[in-house]
Amino acid sequence: MTIDISTALQTTHNARELAGLPTSGGGALASGLLFRSDALASLTDEGLQALADLRIGTVIDLRTDGERARAADRLPDDGSVTLLALPMQGGAMDEMVKKLLPAAGSAGLSVTQVAEVLKQVPTLEELYISILEASAAQFATIARTVLESSRTTRPGVLFHCTAGKDRTGLAAAILLLVAEVPREAIVADYTLTEKNLARGFAEALTGLITSLGVPLTPALTTLATKSPASAIEAAMDWIIANHGDVAGYLRSGGMTDEEIGDLRRVLRGE
Repeated sequence: MTIDISTALQTTHNARELAGLPTSGGGALASGLLFRSDALASLTDEGLQALADLRIGTVIDLRTDGERARAADRLPDDGSVTLLALPMQGGAMDEMVKKLLPAAGSAGLSVTQVAEVLKQVPTLEELYISILEASAAQFATIARTVLESSRTTRPGVLFHCTAGKDRTGLAAAILLLVAEVPREAIVADYTLTEKNLARGFAEALTGLITSLGVPLTPALTTLATKSPASAIEAAMDWIIANHGDVAGYLRSGGMTDEEIGDLRRVLRGE
């Protein structure tokens, strides 16, 4: 079972440490290495202290440049935490909806225009595959950063997007696959996000969409706030179908077999 750290990491809504999950051969995922969350723009002083207490030395921000500009992470001023900006396109809900809107903007959209916009909204499964297709190099960089950070005095790496759901969920699944965590445990971690977001953050996410003048359909609600097992299952199936396994996928992003093997051992505490 993962460890909820949202209370310590004030103010986050969907933060947890990936530790203690079962790995093949009867082991468990090492502690103190992998942390996932939503954005850190609202970290309090207590939240900043929690970064130190958890020995998190690296934060990887997977948001687009636009997302970061609107709500930059709040991190310690003393340089104790390194920020790695690693933008992944396709996961920002408000940017996606804006791209679908006519160039004139959302003012005065006709019913027909709105219907056309909503027809183009991808499913989570389609979104995840498009992110995987475009981001092998970024996922390899995340994996390499975890390996390099594990050799430091602050080995914890926290990776996040806006809600900690889609780009973050894919990054978590890839790292857990490297560690040979069983598929059902990876799915269970992913689906936990929906419960966390339902504690109040989901309304803020859907508010981004409705503020653009687009009606909140079930498809958009799912895209913004849900984490069904089928979505992460589709992502893992795509990796296997197109690259054989997670190592093949990370190799396509520039990782070496030696790096992948070293990371597997580190994550498994071997």
